[in-house]
Amino acid sequence: MIHAIRPISVPRPVTALLGFVAGFVDTCSFLGLFQIFVAQLTGSFVLASNWLFVRQGELLTMLAIPAFFVAGCVAAVLATLRARRGRPLVWVAGLECALIAAMLVSMLTLPLDSANAPGTLAAALLGVAAMGVQSAMVHLFMRAVPSTNVMTSNTTQLALDTTLVLLSFGRGRADDAVIRQTREARERLGLLWPPMAGFVLGTALGAPCFLLVGNAAVAVPLAGAFGFLIWCLRGAARPADA
Repeated sequence: MIHAIRPISVPRPVTALLGFVAGFVDTCSFLGLFQIFVAQLTGSFVLASNWLFVRQGELLTMLAIPAFFVAGCVAAVLATLRARRGRPLVWVAGLECALIAAMLVSMLTLPLDSANAPGTLAAALLGVAAMGVQSAMVHLFMRAVPSTNVMTSNTTQLALDTTLVLLSFGRGRADDAVIRQTREARERLGLLWPPMAGFVLGTALGAPCFLLVGNAAVAVPLAGAFGFLIWCLRGAARPADA
């Protein structure tokens, strides 16, 4: 039997942390797994079409789409099944930690000789699944929070809201509709910048860290994911309407 999932109140540092985890994982996968992005699928659809019809690209790009999709499905099932017994977010956050940990172990122990090597496929798909779980987690539990791993729509919204806010300066008296529009744009900006800043910081630190310690750099986003899990376990994740 399934149960309704209740959204939670999430402070800005938490969404920044999730953005950091996604940015760091994405950088490590790009540098260590033959330039695959695991945090989002936009490019994977194009590459999958090339692999199917033009026979260019790698099998990995084809498998990334179902891996991300299935991970989201598993997160939804886990959340709904655990909703009645309480703390479903803990289980979903724990699943992401387990997937990133498995990705780290795979990158440290399995041969990564080519893009189609079994070790490369395993590590990359574990990273894709971890980001699929994180993406689903945000949509399921943090419904007012923008994406923490896909920055395309976030960047578009940031451009729009920044423009609307800037246009409101020096315009004199505005009607109620303009005032409401500006207020909503300011509110969205307050939600947008933490995960985007975290993602940018994750990518900025991920590259030098990977160059310094290699595949072991995945331990950094794993620590971030465990930090989020600890926040959940300590009871900080409260339903928004509680």
